[in-house]
Amino acid sequence: MPDKPNVLTLDQVMEPVLNAGDEPTAGATASAASADAGGIKEQILKQQIVEVLSTIYDPEIPVDIYELGLIYDINVDAEGKVQIRMTLTSPACPVAGTLPIEVENKVASVPGVTDVNLELVWDPPYSMEMMSDAARLQLGLL
Repeated sequence: MPDKPNVLTLDQVMEPVLNAGDEPTAGATASAASADAGGIKEQILKQQIVEVLSTIYDPEIPVDIYELGLIYDINVDAEGKVQIRMTLTSPACPVAGTLPIEVENKVASVPGVTDVNLELVWDPPYSMEMMSDAARLQLGLL
């Protein structure tokens, strides 16, 4: 049986970047180096959030909400605060009262996330064009 791949935490990945020393490389400033490190940390955290969102499914459609196109925007700041703009397939969606709460709770459980602010929006209205190609293929639409 093959060995399991090593799984690193966000802090383990960032430690060499954040503790690279006080001496910036030629032409760089310490603040620029820390800004780059922060950007990398935010990108890694955003990817972890997308992975969590990919485990949440619309109960009426066998596709996760990220591939379905229900997540319009994800912003992560340097403090780990997350802003998510999402929609539902329709205002009358049967999970309108529970799906946004599930999204908030699962994103809040990602290590490094300090706060989640979810905004449920209806503009632009959801359409099937928002689905990824993978979702369309899974639903037989390609």
